[in-house]
Amino acid sequence: MLFLRGESMTATPRLPVTLSVNGEIRTLSLDPRVTLLDALREHLLLTGTKKGCDQGQCGACTVLVNGRRINSCLSLAVMHEGDEISTIEGLGTPEALHPMQAAFIEHDGFQCGYCTPGQILSSLSVIEEIRAGVPSHVTGDLEAPIPLSDAEIRERMSGNLCRCAAYPNIMAAIRDYLGEGA
Repeated sequence: MLFLRGESMTATPRLPVTLSVNGEIRTLSLDPRVTLLDALREHLLLTGTKKGCDQGQCGACTVLVNGRRINSCLSLAVMHEGDEISTIEGLGTPEALHPMQAAFIEHDGFQCGYCTPGQILSSLSVIEEIRAGVPSHVTGDLEAPIPLSDAEIRERMSGNLCRCAAYPNIMAAIRDYLGEGA
């Protein structure tokens, strides 16, 4: 028991949380205030997901939850009981890269590499969003199929910042992944 100015306080109880991370069931005992980002990095030692701004503004912490991208720094781990979480570590291996990872390497879609895991996961989600017909701010015709245009891709990737300004190379990697060349 803790004491603060003569009053007793009990420590925050830990909660059991079961997550499916990269296809593996993981059970943790967490303070309910732990973010998904910190659960991944500090408790599961999956450090590919980066802590950038810790305010949801840079996208370095992007992961996929049930196939949708989220900023893991803005989400509490306890909210994801039973969810399917994908991090960069679950995407490919050095021996068998995911095609998007290979495209980023081919087109130098990174410089320092800090934002790259979030960029790669976000780019895969962007493509799925467009193919599913989810409109963005720049979608012109809500009745027609959404084109995989540079404007659509740029708008949807705008939540992932690259301080090294590798944006043209990231766009080339996405285009290459789509089979459209650079």
